[in-house]
Amino acid sequence: MSKMNIDITASVKPEYPVLDRDPPFTRVVGNFNSLDYLRFVTITGVSVTVGYLSGIKPGIRGPSMVTGGIIGLMGGFMYAYQNSAGRIMGFFPNDGEIEDPQQEEVWILCRACRPMEFAFRI
Repeated sequence: MSKMNIDITASVKPEYPVLDRDPPFTRVVGNFNSLDYLRFVTITGVSVTVGYLSGIKPGIRGPSMVTGGIIGLMGGFMYAYQNSAGRIMGFFPNDGEIEDPQQEEVWILCRACRPMEFAFRI
């Protein structure tokens, strides 16, 4: 019986420097850059607009717009999260994240001392 491979890094090796192989949620969200936020807001805005326009004919503009907005909010967040996590794990270019080696030391120290309280940047 074959063993299932659940580790993506076993089949695809990072092309860029790895900052954290298994980054926690707070570090990934704290690592969002302006392009991530721009994509997040754009996807949400487009989804709200599409929801509004798709609700005009049946006369349910409000609920359709809210539903589209929620879907866009979740999709935009997941897309920004994927890009941020990819940079931290070395799968996407991460030149901006590795410029300051002292900041990486701060992240490691904060994570070792207080695992749940390191979502800040110095």
